[in-house]
Amino acid sequence: MRGTELIIVKRDGKRVPFSIEKIRNAVKKAFLSVGSFASEDDLTNILHRLNIRDEMSVEDIQNQVERSLMAENYFAVAKSYMLYRQKHSEDRETRDRIKFLIDYCAAGNAASGSKFDANANVDKKNIATLIGELPKGNFIRLNRRLLTDKLSDMFGKELSDKYISFLNQHFIYKNDETSLAPYCASITMYPWLLDGTSKIGGNSTAPTNLKSFCGGFINMVFIVSSMLSGACATPEFLMYLNYFIGKEYGGDYFKRSSEIVDLSKRKRSIDKVITDCFEQIVYSLNQPTGARNFQAVFWNIAYYDKYYFESLFGEFVFPDGSKPEWESLSWLQKRFMMWFNKERTKTVLTFPVETMALLAENADVKDKEYGDFTAKMYAEGHSFFTYLSDNADSLSSCCRLRNEIQDNGFSYTLGAGGVSTGSKSVLTINLNRCVQQAKRERIPYINFLEEVVDLVHKVQLGYNENLKELQQKGMLPLFDAGYINMGRQYLTIGVNGLVEAAEFLGIEISDNSEYVVFTREVLGLIESYNKKYRSKDTLFNCEMIPAENVGVKHAKWDREDGYFVPRDCYNSYFYIVEDESLNVIDKFRVHGKKYIEHLTGGSALHANLEEHLSEDQYRQLIKVAASEGCNYFTFNIPNTVCNDCGHIDKRYLKECPKCKSKNIDYLTRIIGYMKRISSFSDARQKEAAKRYYAKNRIEQKEQRRVEEYA
Repeated sequence: MRGTELIIVKRDGKRVPFSIEKIRNAVKKAFLSVGSFASEDDLTNILHRLNIRDEMSVEDIQNQVERSLMAENYFAVAKSYMLYRQKHSEDRETRDRIKFLIDYCAAGNAASGSKFDANANVDKKNIATLIGELPKGNFIRLNRRLLTDKLSDMFGKELSDKYISFLNQHFIYKNDETSLAPYCASITMYPWLLDGTSKIGGNSTAPTNLKSFCGGFINMVFIVSSMLSGACATPEFLMYLNYFIGKEYGGDYFKRSSEIVDLSKRKRSIDKVITDCFEQIVYSLNQPTGARNFQAVFWNIAYYDKYYFESLFGEFVFPDGSKPEWESLSWLQKRFMMWFNKERTKTVLTFPVETMALLAENADVKDKEYGDFTAKMYAEGHSFFTYLSDNADSLSSCCRLRNEIQDNGFSYTLGAGGVSTGSKSVLTINLNRCVQQAKRERIPYINFLEEVVDLVHKVQLGYNENLKELQQKGMLPLFDAGYINMGRQYLTIGVNGLVEAAEFLGIEISDNSEYVVFTREVLGLIESYNKKYRSKDTLFNCEMIPAENVGVKHAKWDREDGYFVPRDCYNSYFYIVEDESLNVIDKFRVHGKKYIEHLTGGSALHANLEEHLSEDQYRQLIKVAASEGCNYFTFNIPNTVCNDCGHIDKRYLKECPKCKSKNIDYLTRIIGYMKRISSFSDARQKEAAKRYYAKNRIEQKEQRRVEEYA
């Protein structure tokens, strides 16, 4: 409230002073529309029934007017008022959609044109992407109504209204509200190995050979992804591919990779057959698909070191009774990584998002061979994530999501259940706004945060009940078929704006005790509620979300409402992106164990560098990560893409080395996946321009610090 002035919230979220005259005029027009006239006594009696509160929505006020007219027995007037509202609403919606259509077509790219859930994975805007954008507003209204009805049933209308109020005031944000589907999943492929896609609505049979595996796998991923709003991870992909290669060419195929096995004119070797399989799968899954708004499916895979593999798959058994072979799988993993790295010099390939899973021990990786190989791939310009864990009780399956595996063993009958996990729903807290609002209300920020945190957990429980009802009605075949386990998927509490909240409180953003205490206090609070609301079949975790879209929105909304906003995008790191004083060691340190210990859903360090490091330097940085407890990271070096000749160079250059053109673009990670910067939204392009600076190079002084970890 501003003084004694009441503020109302318009449909577009804008806050304006309340005017009783606008209601009087609307009521007068309603009377005139039925051939009557509203006297002053009529108006007084109708308006007297209204109860206008600060921050009330226009919709709520109009609903009160309808009820007042009915209570005063002006039924014909009430009907006319309702019809007028309906027609006005339809006209307004049509005008809004036409305006959006015009603005979208005129936008520089699809991400900038999108009003909801913009992402850079849509390369080109076209009629298909436009058709995908138009109904998103309807999906939001539908999802909100389904959820608020459930919340009213479970916790009462007051909590339901509070949820909508917190959404509208941008204290919280519902991720992927434009979709009815659950968020992301790391699936087990074992049901597909047994039954093909028949139990999830497809008509392909179980794979029986290498050819049917490749084609069937593509179909399966497309089907699974159409039933998710986020990523589809297939952590067993290479293990299954290795199995079918072995069935085709023998378990020792990797020792005979140069052997000619194709009797056609092509005379292909085993290695060429394998790389052709890679090509078929990867290029097919990088094509845009109509089921995902003309974007490629978000596909993620994992590699494992020997110890991680043995812990996860040591007891795994294929349907024919055989067990996975580490030696051949290790060869295949390395072969795929090397092939994919080289293939990315030919064309832009966004997926799969790759994660190297390594077990850590004594401030280093346990499997030295794979530690060295990981460093080698980074030095050769490959872009992938590394996940370090003290034990195989967790698996990083998406672009940052870390999921706890409660049972890392596998059932002989059900297959690889341990990798079947993911996130059903993400509800994100805008920490910066919450902390500042607490000060406005003159209460401790932890008290206000506790109120918000409790609310989001109850909201997620409501979502979970709706999801279970969908499953009961046969709408979630992925769960019924065993690809995903409802009880092993998480309800995720996301956080954004942590750095900005700390800055507002005057806390220095660096590795210092005050910053540690703040992050532990905030994230520890969320974890305590995760444990409070956890049950046998309902799991919660906390993730520092990628925030590709909402990081920009939070900054925009907070600035419009007069909050402290130090930058145009709230990023998902524990450091300030544009801070040139920080070196790569500092960044590993502020993403270490003492900062991330409560982020059970994960966080990711993106070490943005201007140039590639040596293999030895990368190997030392892996040791730094292990020593500091930084469990999920990658190195981002922009790749140069020539718009004239199409040449792709894994270095960060100012001109094309092949044709000398300066008409170039850059390929880098927007968050979890790699895309051209020109595909980023306008705001994200500005953010990307601040990532890379000379001080990110490892200079001699910094190199000495790195070597201290050796």
